[in-house]
Amino acid sequence: MRKVTLGRTGLEVSALCLGTMTWGSQNTMEEGHAQIDMARDRGVDFMDTAEMYPVAPVRAETVGRTEEIIGEWFAKTGRRDEWILATKISGENGGFVREGRGIHPDTIRDAVEGSLRRLKTDYIDLYQFHWPNRGSYHFRQNWNYDASAQNRDETLAHMAECLETLDALVKEGKIRHFGLSNETAWGTAQWLRLAEERNLPRAQSIQNEYSLLCRLYDTDLAELGVNEDVTLLAYTPLAAGLLSGKYAGDVTPEGTRRSRVADLGGRITPRVWEAISGYLGVANEHGLDPVQMAIAFVAQRPFPVVPIIGATSTAQLDTVLGAADLTLSDAVLADIAALHKAHPMPF
Repeated sequence: MRKVTLGRTGLEVSALCLGTMTWGSQNTMEEGHAQIDMARDRGVDFMDTAEMYPVAPVRAETVGRTEEIIGEWFAKTGRRDEWILATKISGENGGFVREGRGIHPDTIRDAVEGSLRRLKTDYIDLYQFHWPNRGSYHFRQNWNYDASAQNRDETLAHMAECLETLDALVKEGKIRHFGLSNETAWGTAQWLRLAEERNLPRAQSIQNEYSLLCRLYDTDLAELGVNEDVTLLAYTPLAAGLLSGKYAGDVTPEGTRRSRVADLGGRITPRVWEAISGYLGVANEHGLDPVQMAIAFVAQRPFPVVPIIGATSTAQLDTVLGAADLTLSDAVLADIAALHKAHPMPF
């Protein structure tokens, strides 16, 4: 599989990253392990998880279960060294972890220790802040996002304190690199500036949503990624399964994510179906699998990017992995560009 350089780390990771967020809810431990085996056999060596996983929905009683499933695979196989492993600490939340406390110097250390224990490993390759305490426009919050109440001095002091804690954890060998998630362009720029000024760990990646249906990243953050060598780890490149074509307005297959989260996290709107139909039509016209087309599109964007792929069965994963070998033609990309102009913000 093609390799991609992760930020300025010097690490070469597979062009696709294995997502894990259904393991422990929609998937059993055995099914999760089967996905790890299949992905590794096909050349994937980059895996992403989080302390809060599994999702759909997130529940306090299941927090950490996905990391435990991965840790059991490492313990069973002894193959931890074959993977670049990423996980995350949750920001301020509704109480499912740490009674709602988010990212602070003390919680960072506690969360790292908890993840290391569940993952049965001595180190984490990429440690990510899942979302900023101050909030952001992600998760459909872009429709009413208002930064006017933020306190700039407090935000920057918080960032500096967190970077100092990360620096100590790097020196202790518990984490290797630092990444962001669900961040803004301003926030990412400040993390980078403070790290450079104080010789502290640099943000090497940003894990934000990106797909044919969600392209907020294309403007300011894309420019930042190119000029600052920050790699986008693009989550939900299939828009929570919408781009597979398995859903329609009143069609919800049993056992799917939509059967657990009816609006797919705000992605189902009256506008979305025409956009989906258009992209499915492009795939059909060019003889492409729509799932593979959607993922290949993300992988071909003109900025540093690695799509995070996920599946609830090895049959689905087999299809998704096929995207690694697909390069979209200029004709396909032109059709996609025309559809994007017609349906720029379907959710």
